[in-house]
Amino acid sequence: MDLNLMAIIHFSPLYITLILFTIFNGISGATFIIINKCDYTVWPGILSNAGSSRLDSTGLQLQPGTSRSFQSPPNWSGRFWARTGCNFDPTTGQGTCTTGDCGSNQVECNGAGAIPPATLAEFTIGGSDNQDFYDVSLVDGYNLPMMVEPSGGSGSCLSTGCATDLNQRCPAELRVGDGAACKSACEAFGSPEYCCNGAFGTPDTCKPSVYSEMFKAACPRSYSYAYDDASSTFTCTGADYTITFCPPTTSQKSASTSSTTSNGSGQTTTTTNNGSGGGSGTTGELPAVVGNSNSPPPWFPNFFTGDSTKTLSSSALYTSLVASSATLFLFLSLSLLHS
Repeated sequence: MDLNLMAIIHFSPLYITLILFTIFNGISGATFIIINKCDYTVWPGILSNAGSSRLDSTGLQLQPGTSRSFQSPPNWSGRFWARTGCNFDPTTGQGTCTTGDCGSNQVECNGAGAIPPATLAEFTIGGSDNQDFYDVSLVDGYNLPMMVEPSGGSGSCLSTGCATDLNQRCPAELRVGDGAACKSACEAFGSPEYCCNGAFGTPDTCKPSVYSEMFKAACPRSYSYAYDDASSTFTCTGADYTITFCPPTTSQKSASTSSTTSNGSGQTTTTTNNGSGGGSGTTGELPAVVGNSNSPPPWFPNFFTGDSTKTLSSSALYTSLVASSATLFLFLSLSLLHS
């Protein structure tokens, strides 16, 4: 048998790897899982920034205890938020929401952002040095508790968000209606010192206000005003992200069961039943830090066989496959040269 053919057969794992590489090529963005743990229905909105592709949906409905996942392309940036108190006509599909409305008069936001006040989760995937940047922002006000938790990534990868019900603490001058949301000082008063514009348009001239400090005290890791970057922007590399509306407090966490059903359109909905329940009005601390050390975790050798109790994010798996392919290709090339 020809030596070159024998070498190719001998190094057939290369071809297996290349097949896997082809399968996973192009999915190296991030997976976002949106979970509704409120005791009421929410209508998440999704806005891709200029230059980023739109995700599979720009707006949807999530019943209590259900979730939905989305895959972003590489180098995606955008934001997520929850609309509340929505009423959409079942015949025309038109309607509006009490908070977080995007002005589209539909469930889909179609490229429109949230009308303040609304709690925002903001992401840049694969930014500088291939890092992801993410934050939970109260700069445009607050309408419900929200947490962001990364998984499967490397780096600091801290969870962030605001688990406190600020609607219960909202000053009268910032309150919307009977307490459905809490405006930012900029939205309520419109003055440059609160909005960080005009003569107050730099970090040196725009300082925290008594209102932003109130937000910061309640939610230390959230953006409280425009130049609150240092303590509010977080980084991770190659992670997936879970966005939870109305996250339960640490003391309320208990065993949960889940079931998965199909809605008949190829989409899967997961319903979670928590013994303690979620719901609005919860107040609590951020969950424990989510992150990885620099050394390989003990489950790493088993992730290809499915024996691991953990999973790699799509971007981490993509990186592993690229590295494996390059190594095997080099090994095969050297073997052929010496045959």
